[in-house]
Amino acid sequence: MRRLPPLLASAALLLLLVGCSESDRPLESPVHLEGAIFGSFYQVTIADSLTQGEAQRLEQGVIEVLEDVDAAMSIYREDSELVAFNQAPVGEWQPLSNELIEVLAISRSVSEASNGAFDVTIGGVVNLWSFGSEARPREIPDGETLNERLAEVGMDNIEIDEHALQARRMTDVFVDLGGVAKGHGTDRVASYLDGQGVEHYLINLGGDLSVRGYRDTESQPWRIGIEAPLDDRQEAQHILPLEVISVATSGDYRNYFEEEGRRYSHTLDPRTGRPIDHRLASVTVAHPSNAWADAWATALMVLGDEEGMALARDQGLKVLMLIREEDGWASVATAAFADHFGQSRMAEMEIEVR
Repeated sequence: MRRLPPLLASAALLLLLVGCSESDRPLESPVHLEGAIFGSFYQVTIADSLTQGEAQRLEQGVIEVLEDVDAAMSIYREDSELVAFNQAPVGEWQPLSNELIEVLAISRSVSEASNGAFDVTIGGVVNLWSFGSEARPREIPDGETLNERLAEVGMDNIEIDEHALQARRMTDVFVDLGGVAKGHGTDRVASYLDGQGVEHYLINLGGDLSVRGYRDTESQPWRIGIEAPLDDRQEAQHILPLEVISVATSGDYRNYFEEEGRRYSHTLDPRTGRPIDHRLASVTVAHPSNAWADAWATALMVLGDEEGMALARDQGLKVLMLIREEDGWASVATAAFADHFGQSRMAEMEIEVR
């Protein structure tokens, strides 16, 4: 190996020392990592003591985790695992990744428990209403085409072999994991951070949240806002402290289109193939797993306040609902939600417990 001239050797040593010192520089807590993913955003806030180098390494790891989830479950990427599954011959078993099998199994469980109010095989109908991957104008589909696609919907059209890590479509259904994949991505990021020894963090993946530890050195809990169902602005209706839990919210007040003065929500009822049309504005579910919280929030949103609340109680779910009324909206929670966050806090926030 050739020796560097003295001046060049000194410069190289200086650059190395500068690089090391920059990498070892302590960062002010909390550290914020953020970017775009899944057509939405991710924000990771870490309250642990980190150096510049540690933060950069964690951010790269988070990005890699999210890209892996996108590569597995996106319906907008031609090279994704899910797109390949949707294009595979009907009736033929397809080997799938452990995470895709896991999400399909969660979807099947919530679908069965909700009598079909949650169904990932609704992708063809979602596309027809212009809320999916097909480039279609936002308009009401004609009844005949809608009925044709609705006839293809049903979780019984998919067989899942969890032990062999394989699945097959029994009819030409289009699987869309939009109601659960983001929650799974949140869980994956949390698992990654846990594995890296991070003890205090808040993950916000397009509104799906997961937390561990505290937000500062004084052991203050992370605090999140439950949005009021307003079309024109973002405003917190309730502020909740979180510790070691995930939260997912489903609402009808963000993604929709209007025709002849009527609003059509992006949340579709898989049983009818049509947008939901009831007074329930949003559902927030707290659960150890964000994938489960995500799926349950969608299912309960489809069912509406009365049927959804009854099912939430039967399942022992921690649920908060915002329900439209003539003069505003009412906040209603299950007993499990109230027990977790505190009965006295429910009274302070004027949340009715049912």
